[in-house]
Amino acid sequence: MPVKHFLGCLLFFVGAFSNAQVLHPAKWANSVSSTSVNIGDEIDLIFQATIDKDWYLYSSDFDPNCGPMVTTFHFKPGKNYSLVGQIVPVKPLLKHDKVFGCDVKIFKNTGEFRQKIKILSANLRIEGSYEYQVCTDIDGKCIPFDDEFVFDKINVGGKKTMPETKQQESSIYKIDSSTTGIGKKDDSYTDVKGPILDKSILEGESSLDQKSFLGYLLFAFLVGLTSLITPCVFPMIPMTVTFFLKDNQTRSQGIKKATIFGLSIIVIYTAAGTVFALLLGTDGLNALATHWAPNLFVFVIFIVFALSFFGLFEINAPYQLVNKADQRAEKGGLIGIFFMAATLVLVSFSCTVPIVGSVLFLAASGEIIKPVLSMFFYALAFAIPFTLFAIFPEWIKSLPKSGGWLNSVKVTLGFLELALCLKFFSIADQAYHWGLLDRDVNIAIWIAIFSLLGFYFLGKIQLPNDSPVDKVSVPRLLLAIATFSFVLYLTPGLWGAPLKMLAGYLPPKHTLDFDLAAKGEINVSGLCEEPRFAETLHLPHGLKGYFDYRQALACARKLNKPLFIDFTGHGCTNCREMEAVVWSDPQVLHRLQNDFVIVALYVDDKTELPEAEWFTSKYDGKVKKTIGKQNADLQISNLENNAQPFYILLGKDERVLAWPYPYNRSRDKFVKFLDSGKKKFKELYTN
Repeated sequence: MPVKHFLGCLLFFVGAFSNAQVLHPAKWANSVSSTSVNIGDEIDLIFQATIDKDWYLYSSDFDPNCGPMVTTFHFKPGKNYSLVGQIVPVKPLLKHDKVFGCDVKIFKNTGEFRQKIKILSANLRIEGSYEYQVCTDIDGKCIPFDDEFVFDKINVGGKKTMPETKQQESSIYKIDSSTTGIGKKDDSYTDVKGPILDKSILEGESSLDQKSFLGYLLFAFLVGLTSLITPCVFPMIPMTVTFFLKDNQTRSQGIKKATIFGLSIIVIYTAAGTVFALLLGTDGLNALATHWAPNLFVFVIFIVFALSFFGLFEINAPYQLVNKADQRAEKGGLIGIFFMAATLVLVSFSCTVPIVGSVLFLAASGEIIKPVLSMFFYALAFAIPFTLFAIFPEWIKSLPKSGGWLNSVKVTLGFLELALCLKFFSIADQAYHWGLLDRDVNIAIWIAIFSLLGFYFLGKIQLPNDSPVDKVSVPRLLLAIATFSFVLYLTPGLWGAPLKMLAGYLPPKHTLDFDLAAKGEINVSGLCEEPRFAETLHLPHGLKGYFDYRQALACARKLNKPLFIDFTGHGCTNCREMEAVVWSDPQVLHRLQNDFVIVALYVDDKTELPEAEWFTSKYDGKVKKTIGKQNADLQISNLENNAQPFYILLGKDERVLAWPYPYNRSRDKFVKFLDSGKKKFKELYTN
């Protein structure tokens, strides 16, 4: 008998005879995932243990030679069913056993094990037994048990009507080390469950998500205010206000109608955002933000509107729709006010759609509520001035007259749309790895666009519908100075300058053909093995890491370091800002380089994996075939979050070590986040 096993038995007898009381610290209950099945179906047999306070039950997934008795299940062979895989413990805890001097896994309070089976015929009866051991650190007692189980209340119908699929039926929990691309068997690959958000080991509270979300709503509100000075909207202000200038109504009636008018604008715009979110849903919004078709569509639309703003042609809403709305508005009453608001929205179509579209696309980060609220705040900013002018029509006399200055605003917006449209092309280019719009190409195009804009402000370029510029006004001169200063700021970016202010809008630095700044960046080689997908995916600042969760977790366990998970995306503007502004800080960079194993999980990458690696998500029941969809499912299923950037620090047993960190540009807070996770790692996994 091995010495460790002898020691375990000795401890048992000492504990047993020290107290004559018969103890049963663990009570078991059995159930199944479905009681009504067909032949060919697969179901889970569920074993649940309720454990007394101060006692713990050993799991089944640690080295049996360590010493303590692992929980084992024995199934009586039968022709009516077959086992699919092995028994799976659900989220056990890691514990260092001081007596045996090794790491074990345990359950406290409750424990659960699952065994998947396939139904082969009717008259199903499953019999077997299990052996287990429970211990307590209070007085050192350890008690082994064995018991039998029976499953005989499963109703089996006819043959399975749906064709069997080759995909795995679970997500990250079922892993075959042969699919890791490493070429060797390793328990560190197969023992993978996904991040576990165990709030009992986390300290403090996180309010960073709220700040980021409020900041985005403020952005939507400011965009709504910007829409007011577009040439399609500004002339509508006096035209709309005249609708409320009637001699036969009291001041209170005018205020009431003006308020209804403003609310109607908000309802129309917000309804559009709501329909947009509901039709697409969580996956749809994420796909919309990165799929090549909608991004290239918006890219082309922005170019078309830019050419229209330059005066090449005019774009108007369908006149039949505008006329019908206008006819309803003439009927008066509350319905007439609503249709007056609809007329305003339709007439302002050519100027507001590009801006509204950018709000919705930026909001499409995977959240349904975000586009709705962003549209509400956009519409609120858009409606307030119209409502105030309707309540106080005498203010209309103080507005400047429409004319050449409005066309200058229109042309300026055209230049800006030409620059911004590249962002949408870049998202598709990065997600699908086309390699068509590298960082230096994007910067070169921007330099040309903003140089022309600077000359336009100086009156050196005249476009159709422009008024002659005999003298350059002070505002135009100041705008020209600002524009040329921006061009000078862009120029060093062609050779590797970080351009932190624009990090979220330019392609990543690794796409540069000639990067002088890269010589001073970190280039470490402390990896366990060659990272998967490294030929297409990259980390910033020369950091070395992984792009596959399983491979990175195995390396973190081997090196005895916490795992730093970066849930990111090719189309994530805030992710690039965090990398440029926060990760580049020497304190942050030093910690990432030395204290963690890094894995960047791109949730929008379109690279399709081999069929053997596909799985069907338990979250939404869909087959996940690409790198991005599998990473997104890991984040949603295990962490109940789908926004990026989202940073996680993980221990050996995959428990989260610190509160997840969302988008926040504070270097000090990010350093504190890293240090807190490192401290917790030492507390949990150091003897």
